[in-house]
Amino acid sequence: MPSFGQQRETLELWGRFPARERVEGQVAVLTFDDGPDAEGTPAMLDALDAAGARGTFFVLGEQLMKNIRLGREIVERGHEVGLHGFAHERHSELTPTQARDDLARGLGTVEAATGARPRFYRPPYGCFSEHSYAACEALELEPMYWSAWGEDWGEAPGERIAELVIRDLEAGAIVALHDSARYASRESALPTAEAVPLIAAAAGERGLELVGLAEALAADR
Repeated sequence: MPSFGQQRETLELWGRFPARERVEGQVAVLTFDDGPDAEGTPAMLDALDAAGARGTFFVLGEQLMKNIRLGREIVERGHEVGLHGFAHERHSELTPTQARDDLARGLGTVEAATGARPRFYRPPYGCFSEHSYAACEALELEPMYWSAWGEDWGEAPGERIAELVIRDLEAGAIVALHDSARYASRESALPTAEAVPLIAAAAGERGLELVGLAEALAADR
């Protein structure tokens, strides 16, 4: 779990670099960071399909280069790809050139591999720097945060991940989850897939449709 100092830094950066945390309407959005991952992403896709839900996957270029077929499958199965960068780096530790190059390289990798141009960008750890925020604007990417999360970077069963999400699951929620354990302290992302049907059931009980970000923000909603 992020330390108190890291959480405080994140909140301060959110104040300096505003981004969307919610959407409008009787919908909620499940988002998945850090993939595509050979173990976690297929399980997440199957769980979403079984629930009749669509999601947004914030993919990393370095992961996509190892799992191109999975990246394409995300799109082919009706889900959306967003950009998480090329590498999973904390932007405050990058030079201006490195920050700009990470976004540009990641964007090019996603477009070439999936045939889809991401509309949204979420920085690793939810933390922009001045230069990555400017690069996001220059590349015409909409910056994105979240309003609910499952704290699924550490070892926790699916029931606990779902409990944390459901606590803040309401109309307009953007939920941050992970379809890879590569950059986390846990060994597997499968508990997140186990949480998806529980989250979907709670969403249904609350009259919320689970859709991707672009669909949630469509003008006719």
